[in-house]
Amino acid sequence: MEPVAIVGWALTPMVRRTDKSEARLLFDVVTGATEDAGITRADVDFSCAGSCDYVAGQAFSFVQNIDAVGAWPPKRDSHVEMDGAWALYEAWVRLQLGDLDVAIAMGSGRSSTADPATIYPMEMDPYYLAPLGADAVSLAALQARVLLDAGLVTERDMAGVAARTRADAVGNPYAQVSGEYDVDALLKEDYVRAPLRKHDLSPITDGAAAVIIARGDKARELSDNPVWITGFAHSAEPHQPGVRDLRASTSTARAAKAAGADGHFDVAELQAAFTHEEPLLTAALGLGPDVAVNPSGGPLAANPVMATGLVRVIEAARQIRDRGKQRTLAHATSGPCLQQNLVCVLEGTK
Repeated sequence: MEPVAIVGWALTPMVRRTDKSEARLLFDVVTGATEDAGITRADVDFSCAGSCDYVAGQAFSFVQNIDAVGAWPPKRDSHVEMDGAWALYEAWVRLQLGDLDVAIAMGSGRSSTADPATIYPMEMDPYYLAPLGADAVSLAALQARVLLDAGLVTERDMAGVAARTRADAVGNPYAQVSGEYDVDALLKEDYVRAPLRKHDLSPITDGAAAVIIARGDKARELSDNPVWITGFAHSAEPHQPGVRDLRASTSTARAAKAAGADGHFDVAELQAAFTHEEPLLTAALGLGPDVAVNPSGGPLAANPVMATGLVRVIEAARQIRDRGKQRTLAHATSGPCLQQNLVCVLEGTK
């Protein structure tokens, strides 16, 4: 496997609503990431963006976003209708061919432009799920109920996740929601979709992220402390939640095994957009109590759909480059009830 490392990144502020277009959001993070890596747009050999036409509200919305990367000199470009973490995966695979040295991966989303509960059912199975109006929160509530009934989690456990992660987010300048919360007070709140309360849900967020990666010697040339990608894999399950065992995330476990994720990490950044997902993912990844989970606050602090997974990679890389950790894990997910999952293992220079 060709050694590839993260050498720069950038995030936008994570906000409830922005007046900036996705192209402008991406312009800011592409500029920030290239500056962080000490390069210019002309040094980028390949670019890949992750976004969603449903969220953007128009067909081929990614075409206008290419303006953020720069049209000259001409370069190889791609797009995935997925979170930016999958754009990073494609960029990483492209560098494995060995003929290019530097790539950029991006993710962007403006969920504030419409009602997510109306948008997301449009992406569901058109015969069985879409007519039901099966939005992400309703499907997550079904999975949470399954976990509660199986005795794998309690509502107090879920409130504890919300309180812990948002308290951790106080020190994160990119967090949208943070603060000190009392678990008992949270449990007195009304349900949004039983058994989920407001604190169990991630916020609606506008934002973008970008990551610069480079091969071997180029990475060492650009950074004194490159963050090496030592394992990378993703796996999917059936789209229909009714044919899956929602008590476990088998695709997460498969991706972790393929990526060489053995559970021994300093920090794990997980795309747990609902409180019940954190213990489920922790079990699937084999993470012990000594692993710090989502010290950034995670998606419960900011959830820029189509960039949330890439943000997890950035936060995991930050722990190594800026905070002295040696080995971290980033997780991303897509689809209803953790249908498709990606695992990225990161290590510092030894």
